Amino acid sequence: MFGRSRSWVGGGHGKAARSIHSLDHLKYMYHVLTKNTTVTDHNRNLLVETIRSITEILIWGDQNDSSVFDFFLEKNMFVFFLNILRQKSGRYVCVQLLQTLNILFENISHETSLYYLLSNNYVNSIIVHKFDFSDEEIMAYYISFLKTLSLKLNNHTVHFFYNEHTNDFALYTEAIKFFNHPESMVRIAVRTITLNVYKVDNQPMLHYIRDKTAVPYFSNLVWFIGSHVIELDNCVQTDEEHRNRGKLSDLVAEHLDHLHYLNDILIINCEFLNDVLTDHLLNRLFLPLYVYSLVNQDKGGERPKISLQVSLYLLSQVFLIIHYAPLVNSLTEVILNGDLSVFSSKVEQDIQRNSAKSSIRCFIKPTETLERSLEINKHKGKKRLQKRPNYKNVGEEEEEERGLEDTQEDPDKAKGTEGSSKGIKPSGENEEIEMVIMERCKMSELSISTVTEQNTTDEEKSAAASGSEMTNWSRPFLDMVYNAQDCAEDDYYALFVLCLLYAMSQNKGIDPVKLERIQLPAQHAEEKSSYNHVLAERLIRIMNYAAQPDGKVRLATLELGCLLLKQLVLSKSGSIIKDVHLACLEGAREESVHLLRRFYKGEEIFLDMFEDEYRSMTSKPMNVEYLMMDASILLPPTGTPLTGIDFVKRLPCGDVERTRRAIRVFFMLRSLSLHLRDEPETQLPLTREEDLIKTDDVLDLNNSDLIACTVFTKDGGQVQRFLAVDIYQMSLVEPDVARLGWGVVKFAGLLQDMQVTGVEDDSRALNIIIHKPASSPHSKPFPILQATFIFSDHIRCIIAKQRLAKGRIQARRMKMQRIAALLDLPVQPSTEVMGFGHSAASASQHLPFRFYDQSRRGSCDPAVQRSVFASVDKVPGFAVAQCINQPNPSPLSSPSPSSSGSGSTGHCDSVTASSTSTPSAAHSPSEILRI
Repeated sequence: MFGRSRSWVGGGHGKAARSIHSLDHLKYMYHVLTKNTTVTDHNRNLLVETIRSITEILIWGDQNDSSVFDFFLEKNMFVFFLNILRQKSGRYVCVQLLQTLNILFENISHETSLYYLLSNNYVNSIIVHKFDFSDEEIMAYYISFLKTLSLKLNNHTVHFFYNEHTNDFALYTEAIKFFNHPESMVRIAVRTITLNVYKVDNQPMLHYIRDKTAVPYFSNLVWFIGSHVIELDNCVQTDEEHRNRGKLSDLVAEHLDHLHYLNDILIINCEFLNDVLTDHLLNRLFLPLYVYSLVNQDKGGERPKISLQVSLYLLSQVFLIIHYAPLVNSLTEVILNGDLSVFSSKVEQDIQRNSAKSSIRCFIKPTETLERSLEINKHKGKKRLQKRPNYKNVGEEEEEERGLEDTQEDPDKAKGTEGSSKGIKPSGENEEIEMVIMERCKMSELSISTVTEQNTTDEEKSAAASGSEMTNWSRPFLDMVYNAQDCAEDDYYALFVLCLLYAMSQNKGIDPVKLERIQLPAQHAEEKSSYNHVLAERLIRIMNYAAQPDGKVRLATLELGCLLLKQLVLSKSGSIIKDVHLACLEGAREESVHLLRRFYKGEEIFLDMFEDEYRSMTSKPMNVEYLMMDASILLPPTGTPLTGIDFVKRLPCGDVERTRRAIRVFFMLRSLSLHLRDEPETQLPLTREEDLIKTDDVLDLNNSDLIACTVFTKDGGQVQRFLAVDIYQMSLVEPDVARLGWGVVKFAGLLQDMQVTGVEDDSRALNIIIHKPASSPHSKPFPILQATFIFSDHIRCIIAKQRLAKGRIQARRMKMQRIAALLDLPVQPSTEVMGFGHSAASASQHLPFRFYDQSRRGSCDPAVQRSVFASVDKVPGFAVAQCINQPNPSPLSSPSPSSSGSGSTGHCDSVTASSTSTPSAAHSPSEILRI
C-alpha cells in the first residue's frame, strides 16, 4: 500500500525476518520514535518512514489484531505526531504526516479503532495547528484530512470534535475559514465538510452553529456569491465579441455550484439554520441584487446592480434548483406582486431608527471578516461561560434562558435563539424584514378576492391578472416580465423571461395559489377554466415573429414559447384556448408554411434535412435545465457558427441553416396547432418505424422477383441471400423452412440511405453501403450494412444495380411529394420509374408499407395475402396506359385543396408514378403490386 524504503528496518538488530504487520514491529517503531524525539536533517527521512510504517500497522490491526490499538493507546503514540508538527520541521515532514493521517482515517473501519484514534483530543490539536497554508500541497492535504474526518461524523463521534463545555468545534470553524479560497477544489471540500456537519442530528452542536457561526458564515458566503455575480455581469458586459467565453462559463459554473450547495443545506431541513440562511439570501442577495436589477438599470445609483439579462438568467437558475418553500414563495411574491416599496420602505425605516447597521435589504459587505467574527464570538462565549458554565444536562427551560442572555449580550447574533429547533419564533428583526412582503401578499389576496367574488368573465379575470384592474399599486417586476417578451428586434431578453416563467411553473416549492393569482401555469394545478390572455397573446406574437422571413427569434425561444403556451391553455379536460387566440396561432402556422415554401427544393439535400430535423426535434426535446447551464446565451445573439454555439441557441447563417430553421419552425407550430386542436399527427414522420419491414419478419414472396446473391460482409462473413426491392426498402431474405414461397427477412434498409457502386475487376459484384439515419445534422453517418454482393452473372448484377438505383430515386421522389402535400404545394407528375403501378385507392392506402401488416401476421385469408415483391414481366407502358384513364389521385389519405385541383387530366399525377387502373374482380392482389 505504501511505497517506502526498508533499508533501515531491523538493519542493526539482526531481525530481518520480523513481520512488518505485527505488534512486535509496532513496538519496534515505538522504540524508534522514542530515540528520535527531535527532528533533524539526519533523522527526517527515518521519522517519515516510521510514521508511514505505524499507519500501515494500524490499518492492518484494525482488521486483524485489536491489540495493536491497545498498545498504540497505552503508549500514547499520537503525541509523537503532534510533537513532530510543533517542531516546525519543514514542509516535507508536514506533508507526509498529513498524507499518512488522511490515509489512516480513510481506511479505519471499526468504530472502536476510530474512538482510540480520536481520544485525548490530539486530532483537534492537529486541526488547529498553524500550518503554512501558502504552500499548495500542505493546503491540499490539510483540507483533504478535514474532509475525511467529517465523513466519520455521527451522533457518537461528534463529541470528539465538538466540546460542549468549552463551546468549541475546531473541525467546523477551521474548515469554513477557507470558504472563499482561490482554489476551487478547496472550496468544494469546505462545502462537503459543512454539509457533513449539518447532517449530524446533534442539537447542542447545531445550536452552537446557529448561535456562533451561522450569521457570520452565511453573511460572508452571500457576499462572496454576490461578488461572483457582479464579476459575471462585468464579463457579459465586456464580451460582446464572444472572446472570453471560457471565463464566462467558469463563472456560470461557479454560480451553479453555489446554488446547488445552498439547496443541499436547505434540503437537510434543519429549521433554524434554514431560517438564518433564507433571511440572508432573500434580504442580502436575491431581492437587493437580482430582483432590484430587473427594473433599475441606472448604474449611477448607490445600490449595486447587474444587467437585466444576467438578473433573469440567475433568477431562472434559482427557481430551477432551489425548491425550499419559504424562500421561493417569498421571492415569487415580490416578482409577481411586489413593487419598489419593498426596498425603499425598509431603507427609510433603517434611517429613522438610526441603526448602526446598514439597510438589511441591501447587498453590502459584512463589517467583519469571517475569521474575525468567529474569534469575537469565541471570546464572548468564554466570558459568558466563566459566569455560567454549560453543563450537559441543561434542560429546555434553561436553554431558553441562556438564549435570552445571548440576545442581551450580542444583539447582532440574536436570530432564532428563542426556542428549540422545532419551536423557533422569528425575532422582531425578522418580523420587520417580512412586513412589506406580508402586506403585499394581503393586498394581493384582497384584490384577487374582490375580482373573484364579483360575477366576472374570463376576460375580466385575465385583465385583473395582467394588472390593468389593480390600481392599488403598480407591479413593475411583472410589467417587465410582459414587456421583455417583445421580439420585434431580437429575443435577447424574451428567452430569459420564458425560462423564468417555466422555472417558476415547474418549481415544486411554490404555492400554486400564488401563480394562479395572475393565471400562470403551475405544474400540479387543478382543473382550470381560464388562462392569462395577456401572456398567451405575447407568446403567440413570439410565434408570429418566428415565422417571418426576417424573424430574429431563435429556435430555443420558440420551443420554450410553445411549451409554455401548452401549459397555459391545456387542462385535464382538454384545450381551453379561445377561438380568437387559436385563429392567431393558425395564422402563425400558415406563415410558417409560407416560409418553408421559400426553401422547398427538389434536391436530395432538402429531404435529408427535413427528416433529420424532425428526428432531432423529437428525439431530443428541449431541456431547460441544460439550457440555463449554458453561458453562451448570456451574450448577444449571434448568427455565426464559428462561435461553437448550438444551432438552436443562435440565429441561422447561410441558406442551409435558414432552411433548417424554417423546417424546425414549421414542425413546432404544426405540432402545437394539432395538440391544441386535439388532432392526431397522421402525416409525420415520413417514415414510420412500425410500417417498415424489420428483421425476422416473414413475408409472402410467391410470384416475386428475387435475385440470388452471395453477401461478403466487411468482417469476412459470407452468406447466401435473396435480394428483393420494394417501394422504400431493400431486403435480404432467406427461404422460410415452414412454408413454401415465404421468406424470412435477415436485413432491411431504406433505399434512400443507400450507396451502390460497381467493382472494377469483377462485373458480377456490387459494393453496397446503407447508412443509419443520423441522430443530428452534424453527426457522422454510421453504416449499418457495408458489404460486397456477388451475383451469378453480370446480367443479374446489372439488373440489381438498375433496380436499386431506380428504387432509390423513386423512394426519395415519393417522400418529396408528401412534403409538397404538407406544404399545400401542387404535386408534380413524374414518369414511371420502377415499372410497377398502384391503383388510386391503393396509392393512398399503401403509403408506406400498409400491405405488409396482414402478411406479417400470416393470415390464411387469400383476400389479404399479398405478394410483396412481384414480377416485372409486364408489357412496357402497361401502367402508364392504365393511368391515363384514371383521375388524378391524391398523394395522401387526406387530400389538400391545392394538390387535388392542380393536376392535369391528361397525365398520371403520380403519387408516385405508380398508379394503375383499379383491379377488376378477376385480378388477384398479387397481380397488382409489381416490381
